Parts: sequence; C-alpha cells; structure tokens
Amino acid sequence: MLKLLAITALALYLAVAVYMYVAQRRFIYFPEAARTSPAAAGLPDVRERVLSTPDGEKIVAWYGKAKPGEPTLLYFHGNGGALEFRSASIRRYLDRGRGMFMMSYRGYSGSTGSPSEAANVADAKLAYDQLIEDGVRPEDIILYGESLGTGVAIEVAAQKKVAGVILDSPYTSIAELASALYPWLPVNLLIEDRYDSILHIRDVRVPIFIVHGEADDVIPVEMARRLFAAANEPKEIVTIPGAGHAIHDEVTFEIINRWIDKQRAMKANAAR
Repeated sequence: MLKLLAITALALYLAVAVYMYVAQRRFIYFPEAARTSPAAAGLPDVRERVLSTPDGEKIVAWYGKAKPGEPTLLYFHGNGGALEFRSASIRRYLDRGRGMFMMSYRGYSGSTGSPSEAANVADAKLAYDQLIEDGVRPEDIILYGESLGTGVAIEVAAQKKVAGVILDSPYTSIAELASALYPWLPVNLLIEDRYDSILHIRDVRVPIFIVHGEADDVIPVEMARRLFAAANEPKEIVTIPGAGHAIHDEVTFEIINRWIDKQRAMKANAAR
C-alpha cells in the first residue's frame, strides 16, 4: 500500500510538473487583448503606432512626443492589463513635457502573437529603433521598466545607447521569483523566460534609478536592493515606506521626475 501511495504521489507530482512546464507562460503573462485608441483613453495628443516585426507580427504602441529639450521615456509595462490602464501615467509625463513611447507586448492591447522573453526584448529593441528613425537622439531616450518590464528595460539598456534607465519595482530574475512561489518544483530546470536582470544589469553602463515600495507583496523590496548592489555606478535607489507594488501615484511621479530633472541638469552642465 505504501509503495502504491508513493507511486501515485510521484505520478501526480510529475503530472503537475509537466503541466507547469507546458503552461508556464500562462503564469507569467496576463494580457488584456482588447485594442483601445489613445483618444478613447483620454489621450487625444497621443498617436497609435504599429510596429511590424521581422517574424510577421504587429506590435501596438502609443506615442506622445516630447516638448523641445525634454527626454522621451521608452516604457515597458508590467505583465498584466493593457496600454489604456497606464493612461494616467502617460498623461502625467506628457503634461510635464516628457515624451512617452509605450509599447505593448505580443497578445496585449491588440498586438498579435504571443509574449515571451525573446519576443519582448526583440520588440523593445524594434521600438527603440523606431524612435531613432523618428529623430529622437539616443541621449534623449530614457528606458522605463515597470515590474515585468524592468527585465526588458535592462536587457535593452545593455545593448542600446540611452541616457538612463528607470526601474519601477524590479526583480533579480523571474526564475528566482517563481522558485519562491513554487519551492516544491525544480523551477530552474523548467522555466524558459528567466529575465535574469541580476546578470544583465552588470552590462548596463548608464545612470540607473530604482524605485520600489517597501510593502510590495509581489516583488520583495530586497530584490531591488540586491539588483542595486549589482548595478554599476552611477546609480540611485529610493524605497518608499508603506508603498506596495508599482504604485503610480503623485509621490512616485515626483520622485522619478526629480531624478530625470537632475540627470538633464547634469547633462546640460557637462555640455557647457
């Protein structure tokens, strides 16, 4: 009887492990597929852009241009929702004069295809190239990663010339996060989309700014601190007491904009 129970338990464990492996991206990405125009989301001064990928997919992005002398944020959002859910954040930055190019991932906001780390990073580099083609200089592009998007931003920053990187609620790696959630599974052997930010950040050599809520129950603030420790100078980190995950309120907005203002002032002084 004990042998039968052991065999049954092992069979169940293997079945669950196989399911988790096959369906793993369902546990990482939670897309809202509906396509909404920027105007319908209250952003009449933002235009929809559709990027064509080399493998035949269509990537929907929203683009609000910067005022003269202001940077453009190339924004990579989190793993849930859609572009319209970030309309308030877009509005805040545009009202400050910053430009905003927010790309959706495959399967999100009307974009075709299915998301993966390889696809998201490739599409993010395509979005960067589009900004360059539009006449935005690399020194005027700041990468902004939100939650899942922090891994995308770090990988792009390691390969493309930019002015700086903002990491909002970052993690060390998705593999490590998943291991904490499913300690009974061999996650490191199963997971494909690893987003190993703790490794890639060593190749980023532009100013880095990290903001993270100390009460974040999705991504522990300790991950942000470890990522900060692994990053090259110049770097800054702000942790907000009592704040949760990726809180886009006036407090974090002002914190981030002060950092942007400081970077722009330093750049202007260096050019004199």
